[in-house]
Amino acid sequence: MSVLLLTTLTLLFTLIPVTSSCTPSDLAALQAFKSTLDEPYLGIFNTWAGTNCCSNWYGISCDPTTGRVADINLRGESEDPIFEKAGRSGYMTGSINPSICKLDRLSTLILADWKGVSGEIPECVVSLSNLRILDLVGNKISGKIPANIGNLQRLTVLNLADNGLTGEIPSSLTKLPNMKHLDLSNNMLTGQLPSDFGNLKMLSRALLSKNQLSGAIPSSISVMDRLADLDLSVNQISGWLPDWIGSMPVLSTLNLDSNMISGPLPQSLLSSTGLGMLNLSKNAIEGNIPDAFGPKSYFMALDLSYNNLKGPIPSSLSSAAYVGYLDLSHNHLCGPIPGGSPFDHLEASSYSFNDCLCGNPLRAC
Repeated sequence: MSVLLLTTLTLLFTLIPVTSSCTPSDLAALQAFKSTLDEPYLGIFNTWAGTNCCSNWYGISCDPTTGRVADINLRGESEDPIFEKAGRSGYMTGSINPSICKLDRLSTLILADWKGVSGEIPECVVSLSNLRILDLVGNKISGKIPANIGNLQRLTVLNLADNGLTGEIPSSLTKLPNMKHLDLSNNMLTGQLPSDFGNLKMLSRALLSKNQLSGAIPSSISVMDRLADLDLSVNQISGWLPDWIGSMPVLSTLNLDSNMISGPLPQSLLSSTGLGMLNLSKNAIEGNIPDAFGPKSYFMALDLSYNNLKGPIPSSLSSAAYVGYLDLSHNHLCGPIPGGSPFDHLEASSYSFNDCLCGNPLRAC
């Protein structure tokens, strides 16, 4: 009987995974990570006590079968009760300790919106082969994006926005086959977009505004069939708008304002049935506005202000299914403003500072 009981217990312990509390190496890595950061107001690191980093350490999650640290999720803007109790958002200073790279099972690294975390991204972060999310938005991180960022083959989210990053976008970044969300906006990145940017076939959002990027829009972007949101605003992008850009299958938001784009306005952009937000303001786009709108045109916002557009406002715009916001100001347009929707709900500021537009809500023709 005792032999049968022993055999049964042995079988049970074989089938039930044994969960480790926290490996000594992971514990040491997290303690070193904490040692170069200072969070004075919320006390989140006060929870990082004892030797079991997998239990009740704020922002730390472990794999239940291996006991290895899988996620670091530390956000300075959160609805977590610890923030509500303090009545304030988070503030943290210090830098990212390279010890983070010893957490070789890490899948998520979020150290976001702390406003004061500075220093550079450790180069060794590219060795974290299981990393799927790297989110360091809203800090004071400087230096360059690690050159071998393309080693992170499982990465789906890269958010480094609102920092002080410099240098060019690494060429290896286009070798991330699973990337879906890329946000590098509001940094000081220079140079051109990689010519093979279109290799990011899974990408749905490319947010690169408020940098110092230059050159033309790469033609390889034309094959990005999943790209829904492209934001290159407030850069130094030049050249003409490519004809194919209005024919991308799921592109719904295109922000290219405040650049150095010239040449004519492609008809495909205005005849697109999927594009709902289009901002081309503050460029040097010239020529007439194509008379290409139709009953399937649906623009939540259409901003063509501060360009060199001339000629009349196209009458086909009145056939659009919907135009919520329209700004044609600061151009060289001339002639009567068409009647009906969407013109009947727009204010004079939508048409101001043109050469000779007339009609409601401006002066009579």
